[in-house]
Amino acid sequence: MARTPRLAAGRARALGVPTRGTTNPNRLRKVDRWIAGTPWVASVLRDAADPLVVDLGYGSSPVTTVELAHRLRAVRKDVRVLGLELDPERVEAAKPATDPPWLEFRRGGFELAGARPMVLRAFNVLRQYTEEDAAAAWTTMLSRVAPGGLLVEGTCDEIGRRCCWVTLTHDGPQTFTLACLPSDISQPSDLAERLPKSLIHHNVAGERVHDLLTAMDAHWAAAAPMSPFGPRARWVETVRRLAANDWPVLDTRRRWRLGEVTLSWDAVATTRLD
Repeated sequence: MARTPRLAAGRARALGVPTRGTTNPNRLRKVDRWIAGTPWVASVLRDAADPLVVDLGYGSSPVTTVELAHRLRAVRKDVRVLGLELDPERVEAAKPATDPPWLEFRRGGFELAGARPMVLRAFNVLRQYTEEDAAAAWTTMLSRVAPGGLLVEGTCDEIGRRCCWVTLTHDGPQTFTLACLPSDISQPSDLAERLPKSLIHHNVAGERVHDLLTAMDAHWAAAAPMSPFGPRARWVETVRRLAANDWPVLDTRRRWRLGEVTLSWDAVATTRLD
């Protein structure tokens, strides 16, 4: 049975435990550009009565929250971004970056400090939890997201070259995205170490996410003749083959060229989270 995420020590209202705080400039650029560049995702913000975005657990530096605010202004100029952290010292350190009301920072956790965002980005915040507690955190976060809004939850490496994320609505998980710098991988299954908590323990034979990565590796090998044209061309051919073999790929070559692929959640859903 999933447990409710515990209260942070000494913080009576903020749900969760502090992260390590690791962050770097441009670490989350891939997910930012996906949010801004994917029509059905961007429309959630574009059509909102209140274009509020929350960035949960931004770390020891506010740089990725600042970058998110700048990138989302291409979608909507009046977007408001709120960065939340459990550690009050990190909130204090972020104050020089504030630009109210467009960019602010507060102390908060999974309860979102009372905010009701249309888009919630929660990256690298659930890896320290058990799978059951991570699922409970999904439920808590979604209960705070505004009607019609989205939660984008995932994991990436320290410099943002390997990323995986799940996009959820109030109806549950909808899509799963893998993103990489194709020149940084030897094969697609290299992304397995960055699977979100909901999937990382299911990368074993007989599970759907394992089947997906195995299929991608096979198509990557078959796409080897594209190597002279560069890793990006090989990635595009890999995803084209994946889609041609009846995997529920939802995006187009335009996104594939960025080293991405987004599939329906059904492609990887586990028995526990179906």
